[in-house]
Amino acid sequence: MARRALGRPWLGAVLLLGLLAGCADAGTPRADPSADSAAPAATDATASAGTDPQGDLARLAEGAAGDVPTVAVSPTRDPAEAVLGGDVSWPQCPRGMGIPEKRTLGMPMPLDAAEYVVVGLTNGPGFHANPCLADQLAWVADRHLLGAAYAVASFPDDATVAAHGAAGPWAGGAELDRLRNTGYAQGRFNVASLRDTGFTTPVVWIDVEPVPDFAWSDDPVANAAVVEGVARAYTDAGYAIGVYSTPYLWEQVVGDLALGIPEWRAAGHTSRDEALERCGADWSIQGGPAVLGQWVEADRDQNVTCPGVAAELERWFHQY
Repeated sequence: MARRALGRPWLGAVLLLGLLAGCADAGTPRADPSADSAAPAATDATASAGTDPQGDLARLAEGAAGDVPTVAVSPTRDPAEAVLGGDVSWPQCPRGMGIPEKRTLGMPMPLDAAEYVVVGLTNGPGFHANPCLADQLAWVADRHLLGAAYAVASFPDDATVAAHGAAGPWAGGAELDRLRNTGYAQGRFNVASLRDTGFTTPVVWIDVEPVPDFAWSDDPVANAAVVEGVARAYTDAGYAIGVYSTPYLWEQVVGDLALGIPEWRAAGHTSRDEALERCGADWSIQGGPAVLGQWVEADRDQNVTCPGVAAELERWFHQY
């Protein structure tokens, strides 16, 4: 089906730059019913409120293109190679930490063969930090792995909207603008986590999926407004962005929203081959290029790079 674009697709601006029990929770999503040091130099700019939020986001994406780091491509790596990696977040923290709804599980860290790790910033929903983020970042750095960040986006309750809805890049009078501003604050919370832990990453992946105990609204347009705000917070801070989801779950949460940004595609409890299959055009989430495929095996979220990505890992990860 045709998807609703934000002014123009964001792909040209950010190309350089988990699901029910997936990146956000213990394990990765079930298959779709239809088939689951310091932060980079940041502008820290909060744009003035405008009357055209979609146009604002398109212009913002154009500006963010200039913040993409120069990519040093290795001449020896086969671009077609499927490079193994992993992702971790609060489920891998020692048992008993975190908020009551998302107590940590002590699940295993990535396999020794993993060359990169995408580390989650949240303890499930937004405005709650991963309780062992600094330790997980140290684990990546101690092994001199490649690292990047992801963060779960979630729908705010009324009190959170009351606290954050009036302040931000949007005027805050209309309900959708209040939701965008609250999403923006949610993203800024995660940017603070990056800076507090000295987490350097060229990209922040936005995890869009149902969040158990923190349900999205029944209105995809309202949900999309929150995601738009989250996305702008990261690009305002100088990060590239991408999305983690599946086509089914993305549509269930945000409808036909089409950002056109890079995609990290989940295959659930399947196989490496299925994760690679998700790199194909049939599994497009919102019109962006495929970068990673993910599957669950051996009690771990495992990932492979999509074709072409192996030759430009520095575009998507920081070398620790």
